[in-house]
Amino acid sequence: MTDDLRPEEETAVAADDTSGTAAASEAAATPDTAEPDASDSDAADSDSSDTGDAADQNLSDDAPDVTTPDATTAADETTDVEKTTDETADDDAADDETTDDAADDAQDEPVDEGEVLFYEPGGSWWVVAIGPVLIGAVLALEIAGPGQVHWPVLIIFAVILIGFSLVQVFAARTHVSVRLTETTLHQGTRSVPLEKIAEIYPVNNGAEPEKWESARALGELPAVPRRRKGVGVKMVDGTLAQAWARNVDRFRTELSEAHLAAHINRDS
Repeated sequence: MTDDLRPEEETAVAADDTSGTAAASEAAATPDTAEPDASDSDAADSDSSDTGDAADQNLSDDAPDVTTPDATTAADETTDVEKTTDETADDDAADDETTDDAADDAQDEPVDEGEVLFYEPGGSWWVVAIGPVLIGAVLALEIAGPGQVHWPVLIIFAVILIGFSLVQVFAARTHVSVRLTETTLHQGTRSVPLEKIAEIYPVNNGAEPEKWESARALGELPAVPRRRKGVGVKMVDGTLAQAWARNVDRFRTELSEAHLAAHINRDS
């Protein structure tokens, strides 16, 4: 009995081993879907993110550059304003240049002041001859004398005397000259139109000094030059001044007549 059951038990054990082996093979062949791998999930997410960024970048590159109409209009208006401003500045500069040129031309054009009624040059050129005359006299004495001629000393003195005389005469003729025409009074380098003189005062024969006698002199000098006398005048703005000349009596007469004639011509 025992011997008969042994082959059957061996067959059952063999069948169990066979079914276990088959089950193990099926389990090995079937993938584990319950717990996915974390590394595979992260890689998939990274690939998806890269794909989305690339798509956004492509959309950004392909999108057209759209400028709003308001911005374009404002830019055009700003450009037009700048152009207009530049053109206006250029026109103003051109007008200024034209005005300056016209003023220069007007100054260059000679003005007809009429006849010269009175003139004093202020200095005479014969003063320059004093130096050479003195040097010539000294040179003649040295030549006639027993001693030698001192040429260096004579040359130095000649240069000093002639140079000083030239400077003195030139300054006198520039700053102390008087010229009266039908329309203008020239005192030194300054010119005063006769129309700007409101009144000419007569000679002060009284003991008390007049206000005009302490007034400033016409011209660039602060006071009446030496060896000249003043003529009191009142300007149209109310200020007092002194016109001056060496021959003051004749100068006052000519100035009064020219002043009256200038005002008559202005009113007519």
